[in-house]
Amino acid sequence: MNPQTSRHDLEEFRSAIAQTIGLQFDDAKLGFLGEVLQRRLDRLGRPCGAYIAGLQHEAGSGEIAALARELTVGETYFFRNIEQFRALAEVALPACMAQHKVPRTLRLLSAGCASGEEAYSLAIVAREVVADPSWQVEIRAVDLNPAVLERAARGRYTAWALRETPPDVRRRWFTAHGTELLIDRSLRADVTFQAANLASDDPQLWQPACYDVIFCRNVLMYFAPGKARGVIQRIARSLVPGGFLFLGHAETLRGISDEFHLRHTHGTFYYERKGGPGGDRVPDIGLPRPQVTEVPASAGNDAWFRAISRATERIAALLPSREPADRAAQPASPAWDPAPALELLRRERFAEALDHLRAGPPAAERDPDVLLLEAALLLHGQQFAAAEDACSRLLQIDELNAGAHYVLGLCREQLRDTEGAGEHYRVAAYLDPQFAMPRLHLGLLARRAGERDAARREFAQALFLLKREDASRLLLFGGGFNREALMAVCQLALGDGGRS
Repeated sequence: MNPQTSRHDLEEFRSAIAQTIGLQFDDAKLGFLGEVLQRRLDRLGRPCGAYIAGLQHEAGSGEIAALARELTVGETYFFRNIEQFRALAEVALPACMAQHKVPRTLRLLSAGCASGEEAYSLAIVAREVVADPSWQVEIRAVDLNPAVLERAARGRYTAWALRETPPDVRRRWFTAHGTELLIDRSLRADVTFQAANLASDDPQLWQPACYDVIFCRNVLMYFAPGKARGVIQRIARSLVPGGFLFLGHAETLRGISDEFHLRHTHGTFYYERKGGPGGDRVPDIGLPRPQVTEVPASAGNDAWFRAISRATERIAALLPSREPADRAAQPASPAWDPAPALELLRRERFAEALDHLRAGPPAAERDPDVLLLEAALLLHGQQFAAAEDACSRLLQIDELNAGAHYVLGLCREQLRDTEGAGEHYRVAAYLDPQFAMPRLHLGLLARRAGERDAARREFAQALFLLKREDASRLLLFGGGFNREALMAVCQLALGDGGRS
């Protein structure tokens, strides 16, 4: 901390940044913020208090742009997370073109475009997909940092920025210019770069139903929660119904917005604005769903219940008694409490727990927590088709429910649909990165497939997450085993190199 700025000054500065730019910084960044603050004070010659107070009223000023130069990260490269560009080419753009009649125009937005690599990647994909010259493609690229926008407009890049660019694409759209590569002039004409603050409600940027596709990747992860919700609200408003949103691979709309359907193709996740040609039904997000038939529990080859049992036999000394249900679900109505069902679950009295749930009021039938508990109980009772039906009803209400996808994964695994199980586990892990159990099961699946490196990665991640996993979620999804038992399974698997 700079001796000329107090902790109170830094807290006020951090708050002003979150309010005006949307960026959120934790305590570990206070020293960095202190350096930035002191540089701006020295440059402007203003008292600290007056400077910070002025930021609240200068959302569109040059000072905000100057702060953006200091605070935002601009390093990126062409075709970063290339699987998203494949989904853009093979799913999003064809779907948007099918919707349009007149005018034949596609509008794309790169929000937080940095030095332009993402925007130009969009332009290249659009050129190669939209071959019909009667179509017009307009790409708007915005960022708050004027320095990176200047570099983007020049269209000159090093070979390092093209490290993930396919060689044929590089030959078609770039020419050597000294030690740099210059992007094709016609592509530069397709992209309009402009300064914009995503944290503000700019009516020109966020016109209703303006864009067909929006890329806003690795932006929300730096925003304060309230500001992130505001950005997504504006994105939802400005996307056409059926339009597509691509976020960073570690970003999710779970708990932020219910205006989108989740899509999962090409090994990546993205979102489709509700209200498109398919209506508001929950779409097939890319998960294989064979005909559901009831089979005996023994049919699951090395299924979860038996896999856990075999592993824990070897570490019996590590197994304390099961954890109590110390965090019961909230009641669906004042007259009825689902908490006794959790206690019955803990005691493995699954049928009685189901009877209690089904005796609840009609409103409970659409309560996501009650539906998830019902699905878990049906799973424990080996009623797999009924558990999948409960999950389907839950997803109609809460499409981004990680628990529902996890239970579907368990059902698929029991029904010997390994591919479908893995896909549901991946969806659950994406929707809730703190959820340990999908990672554990992905490790089990990878181990069975002989994929040792993948198994080790998943078991290591599951072990890390299990240390802080919610106790009630372990009760619901732990297969009758507590935190220590599940952690020991991961440790054993890691000690065996993923072969146990």
